[in-house]
Amino acid sequence: MPIDSNMPLFGNTFSPKKTPPRRSASLSNLHTLDRSTREIELGLEYGAPVMNIGGQSLKFEDGQWISDSGGSVSAKEVQKLKKRNLQLEEENNLLRLKIDILLDMLSETTAESHLMAKELEEMREENQTKRKK
Repeated sequence: MPIDSNMPLFGNTFSPKKTPPRRSASLSNLHTLDRSTREIELGLEYGAPVMNIGGQSLKFEDGQWISDSGGSVSAKEVQKLKKRNLQLEEENNLLRLKIDILLDMLSETTAESHLMAKELEEMREENQTKRKK
């Protein structure tokens, strides 16, 4: 049976139905209210984000995660740890400075030692040439 190119396989050409016009975006006037009024009207007061990690509750306030009062670390202990951390950082900086000074001293001593060894070798060569004459 020959294929007729004039006859479409599944009927007439594609013609989608016209979609009905959309309704208005919202029948509610809640979108016209400001945020604080919506929070009061709808009870959308979320509060600060809170999470629990390792049995300790943390709250996000003013751009920082802060331990809730129920945490295992007191504010006094945190202050003590910060002070100790600062002391250790200062001690670490001092020790780095001492290491740099010691390395400079070692470099200087090594350079002097090589210079003295070279001078000693030159003196030995001079003495050997004088003895041969």
